[in-house]
Amino acid sequence: MPLNFLGLSPEDSRLETSRVVILPVPYEKTTTYIKGTDKGPEAILKASQQVELYDEELAVEPFRVGIHTLDPLCTDQPEPEEMVEQVRREVVRLIRQGKYVVGLGGEHSISIGIARGFAEAFGPGSFTTVQIDAHTDLREEYEGSKYNHACIMKRILEVSPGVHVGIRSMCLEEAELVKQRNLPVISAREVHSNPNWIENALDHVKTDRVFLTIDADGFDPSVLPGVGTPEPGGLLWYPAISFFRKLFATKEVIGFDLTELCPLEGQILSDFTCAKLVYKLIGYQWLRMKDEG
Repeated sequence: MPLNFLGLSPEDSRLETSRVVILPVPYEKTTTYIKGTDKGPEAILKASQQVELYDEELAVEPFRVGIHTLDPLCTDQPEPEEMVEQVRREVVRLIRQGKYVVGLGGEHSISIGIARGFAEAFGPGSFTTVQIDAHTDLREEYEGSKYNHACIMKRILEVSPGVHVGIRSMCLEEAELVKQRNLPVISAREVHSNPNWIENALDHVKTDRVFLTIDADGFDPSVLPGVGTPEPGGLLWYPAISFFRKLFATKEVIGFDLTELCPLEGQILSDFTCAKLVYKLIGYQWLRMKDEG
């Protein structure tokens, strides 16, 4: 079985005929706690081969849209600035080919390159970045780098407004920035306590287009324990996918990524959950593609 997403046959995964492309970026250079996010993309691809192709919620087989898995990018672990530039160029190239880009990290800093690629292709400020994360990632720099995984949303806000969902950890610098700029933060506490949190979050999305960036630690460790910087009290599975389905139904999600999976030896729960989530989101996008012809 080929090591591509879902283990699809060549007929269902040719680049020329696939509308969705999986872009693995097994990059890890700036992580600061548990190491291993560079193993995330391969773990997701391996686990995806056990995901059922039929989606029982949607009553469709989303793989029929065509899903091609690209060769991994930045395997030589360049400096963060160069990695971001390589990812940006690749995203622009794929969009110009008419492909729908799904990024797999790797550390969350890969999302800077993806956002910059979308900004070049669609225009700066033309989309909102919806961030699922335990942390705001709004530091100006961390450990001497502006491209550290703790700074990704500060860099992305240079090309896109943002909405931050699932947040339950930030430093004083970030808290002051949130207050100063009145940034829309939907805390994990609100997710758990406010039945209208989905509508509240979507009300903050002022553009039709959305880039969805997901840090695996946005989920609760009971759902997804294999992350580099775990925090208690995160999103649970069904509330999260309810939010994603509403987001994809009401907005044009121009692409998404899933980052910061840190596979745990001897435990495949996190790997499989990430693979299932990626396929679920492709399914939500498939419904839009189907409606658009």
